[in-house]
Order: sequence, then structure tokens, then C-alpha cells
Amino acid sequence: PEVINGRTHQATVVDLSPWVEYEFRVVASNSVGIGEPSRPSALLRTKAAVPVVPPTNVGGGGGSRSELVITWEPVSEELQNGEGFGYIIMFRPLGATTWTKAAVASVESSKYIYRNESITPLSPFEVKVGVYNNQGEGTLSSISIIYSGEDEPQMAPAGASALSVSAAAVEVSWLPIPWNRHTGRVLGYEV
Repeated sequence: PEVINGRTHQATVVDLSPWVEYEFRVVASNSVGIGEPSRPSALLRTKAAVPVVPPTNVGGGGGSRSELVITWEPVSEELQNGEGFGYIIMFRPLGATTWTKAAVASVESSKYIYRNESITPLSPFEVKVGVYNNQGEGTLSSISIIYSGEDEPQMAPAGASALSVSAAAVEVSWLPIPWNRHTGRVLGYEV
């Protein structure tokens, strides 16, 4: 901290975080050394301000058919800058010009699910997540690309054949379903 002239009896402390409680102590010093600190002041909270730190690790994807799942890392309490904190979620289909906007009022939230029957499986969306409090809307994250939920595979495996291997075993083979935006990732097959 800055050393203050001995004839001065007050100081302005700067670069504090908004909406945080602080307590202060004062110590006197001279050429011999530093004395004992004063007793702590009463707790004092700085004024609220618009939040400036957006959520990190914006991602998502997956979910069920006709869903867009958006996730993020929650903003820590010391960066919320005031009461009434929440998240702003903005998303649009890739290539669209109009953003859809939603608000999540829960401080601990880390997920938003948008459901709409018009969403086709594995559609890419541009997504950004921001913050707000009673003072106003703050910063938005950078844009992330997230895919809507998958649908069940719409085609059956082709070329199924069976070969007797022994009295108790049959080998079954088939051609795999190729990945495309309508089938999604095939996680397994049932025989």
C-alpha cells in the first residue's frame, strides 16, 4: 500500500471489487519500524456495478430430439457485482441473423435447455452466454457452435448375414450405418 504522510488522517482506497465486503486496518510507521495495526474497521460493502466477467466454458450439445442443451461454468460470487444476478442466453441457427434470447435467474445455474419441435437433429447453433444483475446487462461470452440433440437412427443396417460357426455359435455381420447429420453417431447395435 501507498505510504501516507503522517499529517494526513484519511485515504481513498481504489481498485476494489464491486459488491464485496471489506474491512480496513491502519498501521503507523517511522524510521524505527512499523507499529501494531489498528483494530479492524466495521465491514463495509462497496457499491454494486454491472457484471463484467462472462461465463467460461460455454458448450453443450446432446440432449433429446428437438432440444438444444447449452452449458457454462457459473460465475463466482465475487464477480457477480450485485444483487439480482443471472445469466443471459442467446442462440441462433448457424447462418441466421436473429438471436433468440432467454434469461436464467438462478445464480448456481450452469445449463439451459431450449425445446422446440422445429429443431432438426444435429443442427448447428451459434451460442453466447452473458450475465446481468440489478444494475444491468454485462458482458457476453464469445460465440460457441453447439449442435442440437440427435434423433434415433432413421435407417436399418444393411447387408445382414449369418454364418454357422459351431453347434452353439453363429457369426452375424452387417454393414455399418454411415454417419450423417440425420443419423448422428451410432453408439451400438442390437442383434
